[in-house]
Amino acid sequence: MKILITSDWYSPAVNGVVTSVKNLRRELQSRGHEVRILTLSQTRSSWEEDGITHLGSIPVGLIYPGARLRTSLAGRFIREIVAWGPDVVHSQCEFSTFFLARRIAEELDVPLVHTYHTVYEDYTHYFSPSVRLGKMAAALLSRWVAAQTDCMIVPTGKVKTLLEGYGVRQPIEVVPSGIDLRRFSRRLTPQEKADARRGLAIPQGWQVLVYVGRLAEEKNIDELLRSRAEMGQAPLTLLIVGDGPDRVRLEEEAQNLGLRAPQVIFAGMVPSEQVSRWYQLGDLFVSASTSETQGLTYVEALAAGVPTVCRADPCLEGVIRDGEDGFQYHTSRQLIKTVQTLLDQPQTLAEMSAAARRVAEEYSAQRFAQRVEEIYRKEIEATAHQSKRVSA
Repeated sequence: MKILITSDWYSPAVNGVVTSVKNLRRELQSRGHEVRILTLSQTRSSWEEDGITHLGSIPVGLIYPGARLRTSLAGRFIREIVAWGPDVVHSQCEFSTFFLARRIAEELDVPLVHTYHTVYEDYTHYFSPSVRLGKMAAALLSRWVAAQTDCMIVPTGKVKTLLEGYGVRQPIEVVPSGIDLRRFSRRLTPQEKADARRGLAIPQGWQVLVYVGRLAEEKNIDELLRSRAEMGQAPLTLLIVGDGPDRVRLEEEAQNLGLRAPQVIFAGMVPSEQVSRWYQLGDLFVSASTSETQGLTYVEALAAGVPTVCRADPCLEGVIRDGEDGFQYHTSRQLIKTVQTLLDQPQTLAEMSAAARRVAEEYSAQRFAQRVEEIYRKEIEATAHQSKRVSA
């Protein structure tokens, strides 16, 4: 098949959408398909290289963190893509590139499949002073986008239920995004882990809670900071890996709570090829977010062999299995108690680490691509059948 994937985000941007798209492209190519990407560049310039078309854009982060708006004329690039003739178009974002995806699919009379990555009602603080109006806008956008497509893909049943509640009537397929498990196959030796912790000035004998992800309001990192503060002088580091619009405020909040290094360490952004190493510096992975559509960082933590303690969320059904690879909690008090209990039980942690790696195998990029490929074939067949009926 010839497959066109469109996305407002791609490398060098780092987020869940980019990770999903890159994994999907790589695995589809390994299955013998020809895959091109249509995305926005990080500048006003446009170009095409290695099957990736970058269209000039400008940042519009007030609408959504990291969002960009296409500014350059795309006519020549779109004509080249149409001439190439994709069999299916798979859009990954609801804004700039979605309109181009729809245009290409309509011109070629091929299926338009769309993956819904973002629960926009959890991001109303970025674009609406009113939570109620923001949720109404999110529902309206979601219904409109869905109506333009032949099929919607969502990563969890939680998102499918949400879209159905919005009134979406298009077919919705649940396909968890996969991760590249090969990136997490190398395990740090005890000496490597000790050396890395020493390099962060974490005292010998201290244990580590690690969070990896964007530092943004919807991630609820404040709860992690407050919980660490309540643990007082325990020999325990909260290691926060990542960056984002909330970093400065969170660093100030940590100080206000009386937290100082090594009680809390903000490591900042790290290269994607090193992220497995940073997960493995933790004895436990922790997250207080409830804004995830799937939460790829949870699966990555499991793949790195790190048991996970996170705020309960429907998107984690089947991923975080209480007592097997981690625990889901409902209150801050439960978070603190669970962390303290697990850190006092090294044998339990070791068993949960092994279980975590087994669970992560279920979310491989290979399985992800195979399932998406099946959806492409089904939609291509349905579109061809419909075209025959119309022509008859």
